[in-house]
Parts: sequence; C-alpha cells; structure tokens
Amino acid sequence: MTMNPEPTTDDSIDAPPPGTLTLARGLEILRAVGRGATNLNEVAAAANIGKSAAQRMVKLLVQRGFLRSTHGTDFSLGPALIELGFHALYQSPVPVIAKPILEELARKYQDTVHLVVEDEAQVLYVDKVPGTRGAQMRSRVGQRMPLSRTGIGKALLLDTPLRWESTFDSESPVEQASHQTKEAFLSRMKAYAKEGIALDLEDNEPGIRCVAAPIRDGSGQIIAAISMSATNPYMPDERMKALKSVMGYTATQISRKLGYSGKTF
Repeated sequence: MTMNPEPTTDDSIDAPPPGTLTLARGLEILRAVGRGATNLNEVAAAANIGKSAAQRMVKLLVQRGFLRSTHGTDFSLGPALIELGFHALYQSPVPVIAKPILEELARKYQDTVHLVVEDEAQVLYVDKVPGTRGAQMRSRVGQRMPLSRTGIGKALLLDTPLRWESTFDSESPVEQASHQTKEAFLSRMKAYAKEGIALDLEDNEPGIRCVAAPIRDGSGQIIAAISMSATNPYMPDERMKALKSVMGYTATQISRKLGYSGKTF
C-alpha cells in the first residue's frame, strides 16, 4: 500500500528551519527598518515579538553596525549593511557587465538608464545612470516598484503570461497610477511580449515615459531588464518607437556577455 504524502501548507513553507527562529526575527527587524520602521513598537510588531526582546536584538544589531539608532530610537540601516549591499551587487555578474554599456547609452542619448532585477515579486533597482536633461527621476538604487506599473517591470514579465493577470490584480487598484484597466494591461502585455519590448506610458510617474527590454542568461531566461526614461517632451511617440531597437540591441549585447545565444533583437 502506498502512502500519500502529507499535505504541505503555506505556513510550513514559510516557517524558519528548527533552531533559527531568533535569526529569522532579527532578519525581520532589518527588513522592517529597511521599509521605514523607526521605533521599537514598529520593529516589535514586524518581528512578532515583545518589546523587550526586540530591544535586545536591536541593541546587538546596532553594536554590530547593521542598524543605527539615535537615543534608542530613530532606527535606520547601518554601515555594515551598506558594505554587504555593495558586495552583493558586485558579486552578481549582471551589474558589472552592464555598467559600462549603460553608461555609454546614457551618455549618447542623454536620458536616464536603469537596470533592475525581480525580487520578491517586485522590481528592484540595482543601477541607475542619470540623464543630463529634463527632470530627475525619483527612482534610486535599492528602491522597489510594482511590476505591472513600470515599463521595466513589464519587461521582466514578458515570458510569463500566466502571471500577468494575478500580478495586475495584486497591485491594483492602489498601485495603478494611470488607472488603466486590466483588459488594457493584458492587451498591452500581449503586444509587448510579441515585440520583446515594453513601455511605460506614464503608468508609474506622471510625465515620465520609458522604453524597456529584458536581459537573458545562457538558458534564455529573463534575469534582469534595462530601460531608458525621460520626461514627456523628450519621449514623444516617434522617439519611443525609434528607441525600441536601441534598447533591444543593448539588452542583447548584455545578454550575449552572460552566455545567451538565442534570437538577436
């Protein structure tokens, strides 16, 4: 007689391994501060522990440089995390390979260029080369944005149509600045997937448009994306159309250096 495997619940998947609960709570404290928690009450709630335990953990994290604290409150991420963040950034081959290519792209076209990866079902900015004209983008390295709202997020989703609807639903209606309908979003995604290029038509930030393209690894999987962004006067429809080939070619250049040997844009 065969035994059916015991059903797995979401709680068992998310639960920390035995003996690591304290570590997991410490990591939750770091995440909470990274997301804006600045006092002990917010930190304790995020880690699901009492204030006294949270205070002890925060004290250790401050001692080790992972947090900063002013007069026992006003928490912020510390220098140890900044150092580790830079190590993490440059241990990944994508930012290192892409950097000189993106710098040349921004110099030539004078507009802001971004590099992102997907992390925790969000866009995570890992590099930004500012343009030399127009308004400054509010984006910054380390910032997160919704996938469905940004052109560069849409580029990350091009190969996964089964995710499009659920992603839009999870990020709407609050996150949809342009108030586009789900039907319009899905229609655009079908067109973008066919072309291999995605656009931001002021979906994320009023007055800002962008053209984005995916970066692939040796297996052909999308692992990152790049975009060129500018204010409306510098990004009319005609220019966006012309930049599609530029961004597609640039993304392919980076992909080739990562071992991609598939279709050239």
